[in-house]
Amino acid sequence: MSIKLGAIGGGVMGEALLSRLLDRGIYRPQAIGVSEPSPSRRDFLQQTYGIAPLADNRAALAATEVVLLAVKPQVFDTVAAEIAGVERDRPPVVVSILAGVPLSKLEGAFPGWPVVRAMPNTPALVGAGITAIAPGSRVEDEQLKRARTVLEAVGQVVDVPESMMDAVTGLSGSGPGYVAIAIEALADGGVAAGLPRAIAQQLAIQTVLGTARVLAESDLHPAQLKDRVTSPGGTTIAGIAALERAGFRSALVEAVRTATRRSQELGD
Repeated sequence: MSIKLGAIGGGVMGEALLSRLLDRGIYRPQAIGVSEPSPSRRDFLQQTYGIAPLADNRAALAATEVVLLAVKPQVFDTVAAEIAGVERDRPPVVVSILAGVPLSKLEGAFPGWPVVRAMPNTPALVGAGITAIAPGSRVEDEQLKRARTVLEAVGQVVDVPESMMDAVTGLSGSGPGYVAIAIEALADGGVAAGLPRAIAQQLAIQTVLGTARVLAESDLHPAQLKDRVTSPGGTTIAGIAALERAGFRSALVEAVRTATRRSQELGD
């Protein structure tokens, strides 16, 4: 049986995508092949999911539907050199999840192939991610639909022009790290106020999860939800005033801007 999806890279995000595709029955294990340099990682993917290990990166390009490019952006040039010269009469769509690597470089590595640039995020591990996509100039409607099917396996998909992809990386791609720090800080605050660590962490996680769900399932602007829980002279406004004094908003804004600039640097 020929492989339908060939993956170059089987790390955490690659595994998240592949596992969800298998769980949802979009692909069978026999239809997926993975090129992964780490022997232990290859063995893990094969034993856990029944995915066939491939001999090298060039073998992944034999896929009939999708080539998933899921390596670190720092090794992209090495991968590009390894696959140079591979030609296909009807090439599959290439879906790249490499942070910062622009379509111009991707299309240069896959001359004449349809390429979609994508940026998923860590909540993809539990099927709650969000991925922004920007198709290249050679992508046809059916190929874009196929790419969306792969990426929707791990959450929502939004279309953006490529000029916005670095900002997407700075916000949603890197955002789970910011939120994790916020949760950790909330839990630390609970401990400082006298709560046991386990209870403080549970309260912090569920508070963030529940607040996000309210916003996702309603038409409320975040400011409106904030106002609803802020009574005159109450505890919430006192806490918000402390956040403002500490520059909480500015810190998050600058985190996104700094991560965006780093994404741009990775593509240079």
